[in-house]
Amino acid sequence: MIKSFKYKGLRLLWETGNAGKLPADQLNRIKQMLEVIDSAQLVPQDFKFFLSWKIHPLKGSLKGYWSLTVKENWRIIFGFDGQTAFDLDYLDYH
Repeated sequence: MIKSFKYKGLRLLWETGNAGKLPADQLNRIKQMLEVIDSAQLVPQDFKFFLSWKIHPLKGSLKGYWSLTVKENWRIIFGFDGQTAFDLDYLDYH
């Protein structure tokens, strides 16, 4: 279950379907990622069928967060505690 968002564009897409703050060429992939994150119970196991997403744990100041590759350098990152995803963000952190 998704609990919270850091990036307003992801929140708007998830809650209202408004995709105006996200790139049109990435919308289908972002929507699919949000659906999988929302239904996830085990990370990274629940992502094993999505190899191109390249899920991996983050280090340093983002330790405890997971990263999914959307396109090129763009990522969705999120924390996961039990069965709850939180602080979903969309960023280019490279």
